[in-house]
Amino acid sequence: MIYRTNPKNGDKLSQLGYGGMRFPKDDKDLEKQVVYAIENGVNYFDTAYIYPSSEERLGRVLAKGYREKVKIATKIPPYLVKKYEDLDKIFNTQLRRLQTEYIDYYFIHMITDIQVWNRLVDLGILKWIEEKKKAGQIKNIGFSYHGGQSEFIKVIDSYDWEFCMIYYNFLDENNQAGKNGLEYASKKGLPVMVMGPLKGGKIVTKIQKDVDAILRKSNTKRTLADWSFRWVWNHKEVTVALSGMSTEEMVEENIKVAKTAEADSFTEADFKMFEEMKTLIHKKLKIPCTGCNYCVPYCPKKVDIPTCLTSYNNIEVEGKMKAKVKYIMNTSIRSESYSASQCIKCKKCEAYCPQGIQIGEELTRVKKALEGFGHKPLMFVMKKFMKL
Repeated sequence: MIYRTNPKNGDKLSQLGYGGMRFPKDDKDLEKQVVYAIENGVNYFDTAYIYPSSEERLGRVLAKGYREKVKIATKIPPYLVKKYEDLDKIFNTQLRRLQTEYIDYYFIHMITDIQVWNRLVDLGILKWIEEKKKAGQIKNIGFSYHGGQSEFIKVIDSYDWEFCMIYYNFLDENNQAGKNGLEYASKKGLPVMVMGPLKGGKIVTKIQKDVDAILRKSNTKRTLADWSFRWVWNHKEVTVALSGMSTEEMVEENIKVAKTAEADSFTEADFKMFEEMKTLIHKKLKIPCTGCNYCVPYCPKKVDIPTCLTSYNNIEVEGKMKAKVKYIMNTSIRSESYSASQCIKCKKCEAYCPQGIQIGEELTRVKKALEGFGHKPLMFVMKKFMKL
């Protein structure tokens, strides 16, 4: 296993992290896979308060003599914190579930903009974090992010964070925090954990056939999943890439890749191959948005234009329902809405688009596709779910 050093504290973390969102259903299968992963060098395990039964199940396995061999990462959902007392209520539940006295890497989960963090600050979370760190119950504090690049920078600069996590893969190089966010966090000395290196598995299940011919031309024969992980790990700024592994085969294959994928190891031919794949996929997408964010500062209504256009494109890769859910999560279930329906067609943004996209017209298409039939009920259900 290749390990990457946390520049903040010197921790040697396996560059492959075990994500707990998609644990296998059978407890025996889970224990077998987790133990195999640990024995083969994986020492970073990620879960969350809202992942159904994930903390309890991971805790039961690690309690069998493995706790001190790994780093546990888990997350507190801001939307469930209504008052100061909720912080301890949730945290103590997590300690009990995980059967541990401390959390190595504790996330503020799913921050979408600076307002989410500011609300927690107003509730007194800074005092709470200080107390937990002094007591040794939280070793490192960070956040996971789902929003635009400009808000990511604000969140990074708002506090002395010790790590962060972003969504990053070769198809989403410039979406959400993107490459600029990755590099910004790294320059500030933060270890960066990456979620979605395979786009939730969609890179393999949805585009494999489209790029097979390009992969076959490479002198190095690898699967698309193998190449996709290597693309993420080729970035020296990435500390850990998570994989939600649910089968023994996935665990074995991903560990095999993680044992040889070095940073800065890509050749000119490798980069060229990825450019060919991205060009091919982008040709199939309906809007040629690269996620450069040049348009964003000029929108008087604060529409998150790249996220809106990317969500529309994701219909092709992920399906309409998945695209709708991500669209709502990234534009609407936030302290302020950044959705396409806020566009007033002033066209101020269009002058700054390198791709010459008629943004006003495209946002109308986004609104029709992603805010049409079923949008309000789905948003209502999602909000209720998050409250639960």
